[in-house]
Amino acid sequence: MTLVNAAIVPHSPILIPTIGRENFDSVKNTKNALEELEKEIYQHNIDTIIILSSPHENISDNYLINHSPNLIAKFESFGDMETKLEFKNDLELGYKIRERTETTFGVNLTSENELSHNFSVPLYYLSKHLKNLLILPISYSKQTYQNHFEFGRVIRKIINESNKRIIVIATGDLSHKLTKEAPGGFSNKAKDFDNLILKTIKNRKLDKLTKIDTKVVKEAEECILNSLVLLAGILDKTNYKSNILSYEFPFGVGYLVANLII
Repeated sequence: MTLVNAAIVPHSPILIPTIGRENFDSVKNTKNALEELEKEIYQHNIDTIIILSSPHENISDNYLINHSPNLIAKFESFGDMETKLEFKNDLELGYKIRERTETTFGVNLTSENELSHNFSVPLYYLSKHLKNLLILPISYSKQTYQNHFEFGRVIRKIINESNKRIIVIATGDLSHKLTKEAPGGFSNKAKDFDNLILKTIKNRKLDKLTKIDTKVVKEAEECILNSLVLLAGILDKTNYKSNILSYEFPFGVGYLVANLII
């Protein structure tokens, strides 16, 4: 089979009801969009979700592929001691990607069975009704945007050779400096970054992000661009429709949900 869909989602723990609590109503547009996206994903009868995000701690020089056979999503560090999701890893697909790219791009295998929130939050919403689902978590690196794009193109070739129905999710938050209450403080350049990302997605020009002004990126304090450039490589030369389901920034951090319909 092949790539059947792609999407872009945020990963803030506030989106988990037991964590967001009194702030949860402030993200209702994002929550509703994630639930709408889940319904559309469910219709594709998928086998594997490849999820692209930042690493758990510091960004590595190399790309990281989580190769733990069993993966657990839980939120105990945020005060939720009950929610726990368990998944099987798509070890076959992960190994093939590593085998084809480790010498050219620099790819390491990790074996952490507990997923960080940047993988867990999207899966909390998007895996609700999918049985026998396989997950493949890939973390971006310190490499250039062009390198991420080319790495994504190789991943797509391997996807095309697979006999599975696969969806790719790029996850992260946009600028962290959109209002005076934002965790990073306010920057009048922050909205420029978010608007550029939104325009790029609407116009289906994700490949243009490899040329983005690094000064704008640094000012925005984002955590999604590398994931988007990886996704751009995966979608290179693909005909798709871009549907932005929601965009909001109730806490000064940009949350975007977009469905990229192939």
